[in-house]
Amino acid sequence: MQKNANWRIFATADQVAEAACEQIMTAAEEAIAERGRFKLVLAGGTTPEKVYRLLGKAETDWSKWYIYYGDERCLPADHPDRNSMIAENSLLAQAPIPLAQIFTIPAELGPEAGALQYRQTVADALPFDMVLLGMGEDGHTASLFPGHVHNPDELTHPVYNSPKPPPERVSVSAKALSDTRQLIFLVTGKNKQEPVKQWREGVALPVATIEPAHPVDIYIDSDALPY
Repeated sequence: MQKNANWRIFATADQVAEAACEQIMTAAEEAIAERGRFKLVLAGGTTPEKVYRLLGKAETDWSKWYIYYGDERCLPADHPDRNSMIAENSLLAQAPIPLAQIFTIPAELGPEAGALQYRQTVADALPFDMVLLGMGEDGHTASLFPGHVHNPDELTHPVYNSPKPPPERVSVSAKALSDTRQLIFLVTGKNKQEPVKQWREGVALPVATIEPAHPVDIYIDSDALPY
């Protein structure tokens, strides 16, 4: 089982998104009040997209927000399947965050060059204030996949042979994703039941390698529960 975890169960994916949005907005207010900025790492996937659409309608000082990404697919910069474009079309199209404070992963350069270039960006940002992560049907998170071996001391990884297309990606490392004041996993849908079961039983899945100093919040809908 995930160490230091708060499992928060909701009836629907929409309720997961609403609750996550509330926690993010509270974290943003606290970070801006205490440190003058809010550094948020975005995840890919359909559930985070729901969160981003809600966030975009919120009232906040967007000039103090700094946006990062947990992973990216090695596709052209304007490809609709990129996490950055999904965020652009949901959150960033509505929220007037200064462009200089939106740090996309240059995955269009390829895995090695993209990871190398983003490594310094991550180093300059740590610690993050909030990290959002999802979980795949195989227990992966960001682009950290079962069976893949990376240097645990790196802040970013080039990713090859992804079991999901496209095969080449760039991922922020478990070490860097764990260096955050708050972390939310967003887990929804019946296809997540088996990895959730394994996660709770202590199977060595990539999601379990994310271990911040503070407890993580796992926002999960009833469909994703294995019982």
